[in-house]
Amino acid sequence: MLDLTADVRDLTARLVDIESVSGAEKPLADAVEAALRSLPHLTVTRDGDAVVARTELGRASRVVLAGHIDTVPTADNVPSRVVDGRLYGCGASDMKSGVAVQLRLAATVTEPRHDLTFVFYDCEEVEAERNGLRRLAARHPEWLRGDFAVLLEPTGGQIEGGCQGTMRVEVTARGVRAHSARSWMGRNAIHEAGRILDVLRAYTPRQPEVDGLRYHEGLNAVGITGGVAGNVVPDVCVVTVNYRFAPDRTLQEAEAHLREVFDGFDVRVTDAAAAARPGLDHPTAAAFVASVGGGQARAKLGWTDVARMAELGIPAVNYGPGEPTLAHTRDEWVDLEQVAAAERRMAAWLTGAS
Repeated sequence: MLDLTADVRDLTARLVDIESVSGAEKPLADAVEAALRSLPHLTVTRDGDAVVARTELGRASRVVLAGHIDTVPTADNVPSRVVDGRLYGCGASDMKSGVAVQLRLAATVTEPRHDLTFVFYDCEEVEAERNGLRRLAARHPEWLRGDFAVLLEPTGGQIEGGCQGTMRVEVTARGVRAHSARSWMGRNAIHEAGRILDVLRAYTPRQPEVDGLRYHEGLNAVGITGGVAGNVVPDVCVVTVNYRFAPDRTLQEAEAHLREVFDGFDVRVTDAAAAARPGLDHPTAAAFVASVGGGQARAKLGWTDVARMAELGIPAVNYGPGEPTLAHTRDEWVDLEQVAAAERRMAAWLTGAS
């Protein structure tokens, strides 16, 4: 059982001690569901290993607090341990400390200024097709309805607005196959691919300001394949390129940009995920930044599930304890005082005490 009256630091340790590698979240989902169902002010529903709890107080607006309960595979780092104020263990930073904050808020904030929806979902750390938030959005979009959302992903206790989009493309250079002893009779596609690399070396990434936040785009080769045999001039070489783009561009605009940049080459999109605008001009979002972030926010330089919220028309930010650079590492840890501070700041904002 999860004791939601426990200190948030102890609750974080308990969550870490319940292994929940992606695809095997059921024991933790069961414990979360049971703990939430014991709270009379919440309505609790479940889909697979995703659990959603809602208040129904008739408030004028609704805030969604979301976090994933799964982790990457363990690495001899469960059970948890505490050393010098740091809690070590799989998922300590990403993101069981954030989930602990959610659970404590669900238990203690019974008279919030906004109606609240708490979402605990599965399979965030694996391929997008299995993502529990994606499944909820497809099956039960009404469960996720809200005016503003906070994903309690690790941000080092700083508000990170929106997220970048990502697109991977295969850029193909073509040649003419020939025997390497008579190479002049062909055209080497790997040599031709040098022009693709020239484009990348000369490319200047944009740094646009979106909703008051500065994003830094990136365009990089992340893979290259080519070659037939040791005595053959190859006729095809493929460079895989990853584009991280700011949320002022749609997927369609990002693709059009890449086709323009690599004009003259075949370009095929292999993977894409839309960006999300911070929406910091929304009154609730502005109040959150003022109260919790001390008026400060920075751009999220990466992709998170705030993009799924954006697809539902919900402005969202990332905010939670834990350093994102420690996620997925063997020695992953979270500063326990940062966890307690996140709970205090969130509770004060939700109740209007700050």
